Amino acid sequence: MFEIDGASNNGVEQVRELRETCRYAPASSPYKIYIIDEVHMLSAAAFNALLKTLEEPPAHVKFMFATTDPEKVLPTILSRCQRFDLRRIPASLIAKQLTEIATKEKVKIDKAALQAIARGAEGGMRDAESTLDQLISFCGNEIAESDVLSMFGLTAQGQLLALTKAILAGEVEPALRELNDLATNGKDLGRLISDLLNHFRNLLIYNVSRGDLTMLEVSESEVAALKEQTKLVSAEALTRIMEVLADAEMKLRDATSKKILLEVTLLKAIEARNALSIDTVIKQLGAMRGSGGDVTSIPLPAAPAPAPSKKTVHAEAPPAAAQKIEAAPTRAAVSNLQESYGAQPSGGRLEATTITAPEPEPLLAQSQPLTTPAAPAPAAEQDLFALWNSLRDAVGRVSPFTRSYLAEAHPVSLAKNLFTIGFDPEFEEHIGLVDNSKNHTLLQTKLTELGFPNCQVKFIKAEDTNRGSAVATAPVASSTAPVAKPAAKAAAPAVTARSATPPAPGPARPAPIPFDKDTFKNDPLIQKALELFKGQIVEVRA
Repeated sequence: MFEIDGASNNGVEQVRELRETCRYAPASSPYKIYIIDEVHMLSAAAFNALLKTLEEPPAHVKFMFATTDPEKVLPTILSRCQRFDLRRIPASLIAKQLTEIATKEKVKIDKAALQAIARGAEGGMRDAESTLDQLISFCGNEIAESDVLSMFGLTAQGQLLALTKAILAGEVEPALRELNDLATNGKDLGRLISDLLNHFRNLLIYNVSRGDLTMLEVSESEVAALKEQTKLVSAEALTRIMEVLADAEMKLRDATSKKILLEVTLLKAIEARNALSIDTVIKQLGAMRGSGGDVTSIPLPAAPAPAPSKKTVHAEAPPAAAQKIEAAPTRAAVSNLQESYGAQPSGGRLEATTITAPEPEPLLAQSQPLTTPAAPAPAAEQDLFALWNSLRDAVGRVSPFTRSYLAEAHPVSLAKNLFTIGFDPEFEEHIGLVDNSKNHTLLQTKLTELGFPNCQVKFIKAEDTNRGSAVATAPVASSTAPVAKPAAKAAAPAVTARSATPPAPGPARPAPIPFDKDTFKNDPLIQKALELFKGQIVEVRA
C-alpha cells in the first residue's frame, strides 16, 4: 500500500514515476494499492498523464482517490472511477464505538465524557479514537467529563443549557455571569458560539416538528431540556436569535476582544427573543391610528332650505345662539340608503347631525323678492354622498395617504353590493395608486362598519356629473348664521337671517384636504415609529 500526497506530488514527473513503479508485481501481497490524498490538487497535465494508466491498469494495481473537493477533479477521471461520498458519523455511533474500545481496554469512562468526545470529534471516528488514546495516556484508567472538556476547550452540557435558558428567559445578569465564568476558565469562545447555534438549531427543529427526534442527534438529558425550553419561545424568536449568533460567529475571527463581542451578542440575542416583526409593528401602528378617537366635531353652517314662494320670512337669531354640526352623515340619510340598496346595519357607529339653536320668533314678511335658491340634489344622491363622506373620514383615521388619494374621487353608484368610485380624467393616474388589495380590504371593512356588509369596491374613470349641485354647504358668512329646524321638524318653513344672501351652487365633491409636511412629520405616531425603528424621514411627498 502506497499513500501519496496529491498536494505536494502534483506534477507530471511524479505521475510518470508512479506509472513506472506500478507495472511491477508486488512481492508478498496480491495487490498494489495506491492511495492519492487530495487528488484534486493534481495539475491538468498530471491527470492526462495518469489517464492511460487508469483506463488500462495492470491486474495487480488498485487506485483509491480521496478528495474534499470532487468538483475540481476532471470529468474524464471521474467517469472512470466509482464514487463514494463519505458523511459524518453520528455522535451516537461514535459513543458506542468508544464504549466498546474502553471496555476492551478496561478503562472506566463517564457517559457524559463519551458524549463530549463524540461532540468534539465532529463526526470523525479517527479524531475520536485519537482523543480517547490521549486521554488514556494522560488520565489513566478513569476518565471524567472535565478531562475531555479541558482537552477540547468545550463547554459542559449543564453550563450550555443554563446559558440558553437565561437567553430564553431574558435574564441578562445570569447570562453574562455564566459567560464570564466560561471565559475565565479558558473555554474556546468560538466553539461556544458554535455549540449555542447547534443547540438553538435543535430547539428550532424540535419546536417545528412538534417533538420529532429523527432529525436530531441529542442525548437523553438534552431531550429533557428541549422539552422544557420549547415552552419558552416561538419558532420566529428562535430564528432571530440564530441570526444574531450566526452574525457574531462571522465577526468573531476579526474581533480584537472576543469576550466583549460575545457579551454584546448575548444582549442582542435576549432583545431578539422579544422583538416584533415589521409586519406586526405596522399592524399595531395601523390599529393605534384607527382607534385614535371619534370623528372630530367642526362647526358647519346649516343648509338653507328652499322657500315655497318668492316671499321669505326673516328672523333674527339671538346673539348668544351657538350652532354646531358634527362632521358625519345623518342617521336618516344612511338609513334611507340602506333601505334603498337592501343593506342591513351591522352595528357601525354613525353620528347624527346635531343643530343647537333657540326657537326663532317669526317677524313681519318682507315684500322684497329674493332669488329662489337652487333645487337640492335628489335624496338618493345626498344619501350616497353622506355615506361617501363618512367612508372617507373612516379611511382617513386608518390611512391618511389613502384618504389623500380619495380626495379627488367621487361616488358613482351603490347597487347589488358593488360600490363604484370614480376619478375624473385629470386624476386618472390615482386609480393605479389606490386599486390594490390592501385598500380594497380597508374600504370593505369600513363599509361593513357603516352598515354595508359584503360590499365590493370598484374604481373607474368617470366624470363627476354632480358638479354644480347644492349638496355641499357654504361656509358661514357672518356671526349671524342661518337657523334650521331639527330633522323631526323638517316640514316647518325655513328661516333665514336678514343679512344672509342666497347660497351659490357649490361642487358636490368636498374640497381636497390640505397636506402639511410639518404636521405630518410631527405626528405622534410617526415620531413613535421613527423612535422604534431608529430611522429618519428623508422625503415627504403629498
